[in-house]
Amino acid sequence: MTSLAVDLATKLFVRSAQLPDITNLLSLLPAEGGLAWVHGPATNQHGIVGWDEIARITISGPERFSRAQRWWSQQCAISEGDKPIAFASFAFDKQPGTSVVVIPKVSVKRDELGTTLTITSDSPVTDLEISELISKVSRPHVLSRGLNQVTWLDGSRPVAQWQAAVDVAVSRIYLGELDKVVLARDIVAQLDEPLHIGSLLLRLNEAFPECWTFCVDGLVGATPELLIRRDGEHVTSRVLAGTMRRSRDSDRDGQLAAELLGSDKDQEEHVYAVESVAAALATHCTDLKVPAEPFILRLANVQHLATDVTGELVDAAPALALAASLHPTAAVCGTPTERATQVIRELEGMDRGRYSAPIGWLAANGDGEFGIALRCALIENAERTKLRLFAGCGIVAGSTGESEVAESQAKFGAMRAALD
Repeated sequence: MTSLAVDLATKLFVRSAQLPDITNLLSLLPAEGGLAWVHGPATNQHGIVGWDEIARITISGPERFSRAQRWWSQQCAISEGDKPIAFASFAFDKQPGTSVVVIPKVSVKRDELGTTLTITSDSPVTDLEISELISKVSRPHVLSRGLNQVTWLDGSRPVAQWQAAVDVAVSRIYLGELDKVVLARDIVAQLDEPLHIGSLLLRLNEAFPECWTFCVDGLVGATPELLIRRDGEHVTSRVLAGTMRRSRDSDRDGQLAAELLGSDKDQEEHVYAVESVAAALATHCTDLKVPAEPFILRLANVQHLATDVTGELVDAAPALALAASLHPTAAVCGTPTERATQVIRELEGMDRGRYSAPIGWLAANGDGEFGIALRCALIENAERTKLRLFAGCGIVAGSTGESEVAESQAKFGAMRAALD
């Protein structure tokens, strides 16, 4: 448990200014990365980037979401001028792991209203500071395009042990202990030189513009799964569960999509995930819309069954509270939730940390976006030469250890391609 002092808000001064349109937000980030939550192609990115941290809270335990919300609310209440923006990344499990909320000194947000620069400081922001930063962000970084030499190592356990754990999970599902569990595995990338995080994020965005490219406190990736978006009273969640590989042959690719839509195993996995999201949002929303059938979301390396669930808020819950209500969904944990969590602790053989947990940004008015931290890696050292990559698979009665290993390898492909 962190000390009470860590939870105390600090008075900050905030000023915002409109910028000329900047379509490629990720081009503003330096080698060390900064903070990012960006969606869309380089010619039309929407989201937020930031750098030069001004305040943070680091928390752990079962009250991590509520403590983060209290700190953020206090921080916004005592800030002067405009309102700050924060990035957040939470631990998957309520026991191990730490969660963070970070306020950058400088952030740039682009949405349908334009591009906005925000400066947050511990002293009043001067006109000169605003002018200098406007000039600076008008000259984006020249991002390195070079790739590192990568040595790939086993993660927390060899793949054969993880495959055996999948088979054990399937047997426990057949015994009636639970309906579904998501088991994840990790691999390690050792680089010959420090990683240029800005370039990595750009490569991820180029390969996966349909995903949300993110960087918060050393966790970097591109997730296809939007846990929650709150825009005033309107909320949206994109649920993914059920995965199939892609083919370069268009006819074969269509056949694989049809196989995915017709797979009882994948449809079962998807239904559990959609039901868990709909049940959580039903306590906050009216006019909840849950499509009867999923659609196919095609990414560069895999394709997913996907469902967009929408609703209208009735209780004014902020984005962070909605994320807390939804986490963990059946798409990243299983069902029933408590039993699946226990099986993960018993069989997975690693600490997920912030993998497969909410990550995103939040505004002072309660709006924000949180994705699920998937297709990602944790930078494990200050030299930025060691990364731990994660991938998880939904296990149901029809799963096999061999097929889930193949699926996890496909999911590693996003980060591996961006690094190799």
